[in-house]
Amino acid sequence: MCVTALTLVLGGQIFAGQAVARDYGQQGAVWPVIEPDLLQQIHARLQHLEKTGETARLNEDLKRRTIARVKRPAPVAGIVPASVMRRWNFDPTIAVEADIRDDKGRVIMARGTRVNPLDTVPLRAPLVFLDGDDERQVDWAARRYAGTTAKFILVNGAPLDLMKARQRRFYFDQGGKLVERFGIRAVPATVEQQGRVLLVTEQAIRPKPGQQP
Repeated sequence: MCVTALTLVLGGQIFAGQAVARDYGQQGAVWPVIEPDLLQQIHARLQHLEKTGETARLNEDLKRRTIARVKRPAPVAGIVPASVMRRWNFDPTIAVEADIRDDKGRVIMARGTRVNPLDTVPLRAPLVFLDGDDERQVDWAARRYAGTTAKFILVNGAPLDLMKARQRRFYFDQGGKLVERFGIRAVPATVEQQGRVLLVTEQAIRPKPGQQP
């Protein structure tokens, strides 16, 4: 680039910079930005709740609701008393979705390998799903599995009250994850191992003579 051309370019940039820096004056009133401090607001709110006793009331209400949920969890939706026997096999086999490697990068289980958890971790005790508010179901399970290590799992009812009354441990299928997994729609239902599969049975209970169905 020649000296004359360079001079014109630099001169143009200088003039352009001067044009951008022009002072247009004040166009309107300006106020400082003032916002309340969020932490101070929260602190003030907490102090108010403490002084009025609202904090204690909220804590007591939370405690009461928590105890109620522990004593009687929300029932599993969609589960009904079994009216007929229904039985099927459940195969827990899964296919490995990706290569599993050891700490040295060696493949110890290739993608697509089929694995049955029962080969290494057998189901040592039957799982018995019950409506804890149905005394017939609880009586049936207590008689059939007396002296065994069967796990009684409720889909409805108060497990702590039953533990005290029956002197054995009761569990609860929180959120219905287990019955959904096994496809159970009615109780009482049992899950027992037979070889490399699980036998799932929904068992209808016949009422005793003179007993309401």
